[in-house]
Formats: sequence, structure tokens, C-alpha cells
Amino acid sequence: MTTDKESIEILKRGVEEIIPEKDFLSLLKTKKKLTIKAGFDPTSADLHLGHTVLINKLKQFQDLGHKIVFLIGDFTGMIGDPSGVNETRPAVSKVQLKKNAKTYADQAFKILDPKKTKIEYNSSWFDKMKPSDLISLASSMTVARMLERDDFSKRFKSNKPISIHEFLYPLVQGYDSYALSSDIELGGTDQKFNLLVGRDIQRLKGMKEQIVMTVPILEGLDGVKKMSKSLDNYIGLKEDANSMFGKLMSISDDLMWRYLELLSFKTNNELKDLKDSQKNGENPMNIKYLLSLEIVERFHGKDRAQQAFAEFKSRFSKKNAPSKINEIILKISESEISLINLLAHEGLNKNILCNSKSEARRMIKQAAVKVDNKRVVDESFILKVGSKSTYQVGKHKYLKIVLLKA
Repeated sequence: MTTDKESIEILKRGVEEIIPEKDFLSLLKTKKKLTIKAGFDPTSADLHLGHTVLINKLKQFQDLGHKIVFLIGDFTGMIGDPSGVNETRPAVSKVQLKKNAKTYADQAFKILDPKKTKIEYNSSWFDKMKPSDLISLASSMTVARMLERDDFSKRFKSNKPISIHEFLYPLVQGYDSYALSSDIELGGTDQKFNLLVGRDIQRLKGMKEQIVMTVPILEGLDGVKKMSKSLDNYIGLKEDANSMFGKLMSISDDLMWRYLELLSFKTNNELKDLKDSQKNGENPMNIKYLLSLEIVERFHGKDRAQQAFAEFKSRFSKKNAPSKINEIILKISESEISLINLLAHEGLNKNILCNSKSEARRMIKQAAVKVDNKRVVDESFILKVGSKSTYQVGKHKYLKIVLLKA
């Protein structure tokens, strides 16, 4: 049985800020079943470990008996979150948002209990809203208040354009909190302004203001910039077990502790024991093994995690290629194909080696691509139909491709 003190320690771990903290503590003491909300805009098809910092916190609330709302922002996604950007985000079509949204719940349920999680879509109330309702919502906030937002303020001062629809984003996110009667909303530190607007909207609507809880933005594999697909420093939740394990093992020893704090479900005492063991001479790699096993098991199960562990030790301790490499037959209409086009070809499906042609070009420039164990640095490298080769991108991605004429 978890004590009140232990519950508070669990919920506060890895949290950047709680606003206001005294109200948060008072709310927990009421022993009420609280509504905890976190929103995710489905602007891309896949979630990565950076997203799970929030989902893990939802899980901790869920394990303590609270009501969890996983909000998919299929309406807000059409606006584009202006948080942390210095220019207007490109629009994402409603069709693409709907397609991406289908995958989000399945990925989140790798962590959350589907029977105890409520999935909501904010289009369900905004699609019913009349233009007059939206104007009324917009009247609740001034331009001066919006310009208090750091990213808007910087863009305004540097004469960079701010589209009117971007001002709507915090209001729409704030209205979500009212629509869901949220007691606590979770978000990244870059979301602080949006989360506080949620309190404003609730107060203006006569509702008790939600508690705001912000969590840090997880650094990517480079340990410097935030985890992002566009920066190619991410670990996707749908990546295969071997790739996920290898990437986790590649992080620095310092970043390992950051990941343990924000991604692991080990207790505070267990983390303290691990830190003490390192001080007493334990090899950090052994601690990293524990982190990698825990994360891979979460998304692929215990057996696959153990296999990935064994595969990693074989490949990187003995410098071997994987014992088993997936093989794909790819049919193309031409008699040849460039390496760049092949690495990013949609026909590879989930085995795709690079997410875009620009990423493929970059990996070739970085001498991170091998064909049949030979490094390729020529961007114009061509493959002929009828060839069968093994391709390696970076340290972790391997694939055998048989090229046939369509």
C-alpha cells in the first residue's frame, strides 16, 4: 500500500513546476478521484520516447486510482502548436491528422491501462461549435496577454509574422480543460503558457481552476537538443527491439541518469541504489543495460527485450552483424534505383531505413551507410534490378533487399 508521502514523491519526481503547488497538495489530501488530462496533437504518425515522459506521469496518476484522459488534438493539430517555434508551423490536413490519430492510442496503451484510460478527441466539441461561439472564446483573451508568451514576443520584436490562427491555439487548448472539467493538466515546459490559459478559461466559465504540472523536454540521443524526429535523434515507440536497445545503449553516461529519472518506473530508492553502486565502482554500462531492458520490455515484451540484449552483446562486444537480418523483396518499375531513393522507399514499409530522402543523403554524407559491408559515400550510387544486397544505416539498422522488376 502506497503511503501519502510516497504518492507525492512519485508524482513530483521529474516534474519541473506545479502551479500552484499548495493547491496540488491540498487536492491530493481530499482523496478524490481526480481527472488528469494530457493532450497530444497527431501531427506525425509515430510517438517517440520524448512523448512518454508525459504518458509515464499519466500512468503514475492512473496507478494511484485517478481518472486519466488521453486527449488527441485532432482539431488543435489543424492549427499547429506555436510553442517553442520561431515561425508559423505548416498546416496538416484533416485526413492526415485522422490517419495519425488512429495509431496514437495503440502506442499509448503500451504504457497506460486501456480499461482505465479515456480517449477523447477535441474535434468532438469543436466541430459542433458555431462561429459565434469561437468569437466569444476569442474575446476572453487580449492581444497584450498573448504577447506575454515568450515565442510570440520574440517573433513580434524581430518582425517575424504571427498568423491570427496561432493566437487561437492557447484558447482552444484552454477550452479543452473546461470541456473535460480537468483537475490537473500535464504538459511539457514549453506548454506552460497554454496550460495557464486553461486555468483562465475555467475561471471565466465559473469552474475551479486546474492544477498545472509541467515536465521537462527530454533530450534526444545527442544529449543536447530535444528529442525530435526531424533532428533524427529520437527513439520511436514503433521501432524494432534491436534498434531501440542499441540506441539506448548509445547514450552518454550523464544522459543515462536523465533517462532513468524521466523514463524508468524504478522507485526513488532503486535509483539511489544504482547511483551508489556507480560511486562504488559499478560499470555504467551495466546500469545502462538495466535501463535498456526496462524500456524495450515495455514496448516489445520480456522475451524480445532479452533477445535484443543478447543481440547487442553479440554485435557490439564481438563486433558482429545481427544474427538475423530481415529480408524484403522490393519491386520497382525502373531497371535501376538510386541509393538515396532506395533507403527512403515507401515500399520498405516498417523496415524503412531512412525516413526521408534528405535523411538518406545526410547519412551517406556522414559515411554512415554500407552496402554489403562496404561504406558508400557517393550520393549518386545506383542499384540495378536483380541485385540482392545487405544495407546498413548507422549502427543499428540492417536490411536485406532483393530488387525485382515490377
